[in-house]
Amino acid sequence: MTLFSDPSCQYSHRVRIVLAEKGVTVDIEDVESTAVTEEILEANPYGTLPTLVDRDLALYESKVVMEYLDERFPHPPLLPVYPVARAQSRLWIFRIERDWCRLSDRIILDPNGSDGASARQELRESLIGVSSIFTDLPFFMSEDYTLVDCCLAPLLWRLPQLGIDIPTGAQTKPLLGYMKRVFERAAFEESLTDLERELRG
Repeated sequence: MTLFSDPSCQYSHRVRIVLAEKGVTVDIEDVESTAVTEEILEANPYGTLPTLVDRDLALYESKVVMEYLDERFPHPPLLPVYPVARAQSRLWIFRIERDWCRLSDRIILDPNGSDGASARQELRESLIGVSSIFTDLPFFMSEDYTLVDCCLAPLLWRLPQLGIDIPTGAQTKPLLGYMKRVFERAAFEESLTDLERELRG
């Protein structure tokens, strides 16, 4: 099994977290998104990262890859057992991508421009505004660590790169506590590339 992964991309980071949580041995090939190889294009006509090749199967789009890995390697499970709870987790992932990841992508594309500044302010205010949801449960709307956390943790790790500071205070304490919990997981530490470590070095 080979994972073609951008060492600085949050979407590749998600998949690396899942692999680490599962304890799966895999060949990880670091590829810059601007230097996609012919081998990747043969497996993935869009030339996007991450791309996972497992024997004759090639998968792309991070959510598809994560769910495949969760089903192929069922322990520990990263999605709930019951259909309603699984659907809710998928909906949370959709909302994280739509509400927050799109904003982070806008910041990366326009770090010094007006659109980037607008997205930066919106993302910061949104994260601070939902901090209270981390008050009662250790993970995102769950007692258990799930694929939802695998999607959110890479974004939160990149906040310094995005120019976003979460201030210390009563309002943000639950969010900062959540960040500490997910960042201290052994699998998260294992998933980090050298470039990602430098973001908070």
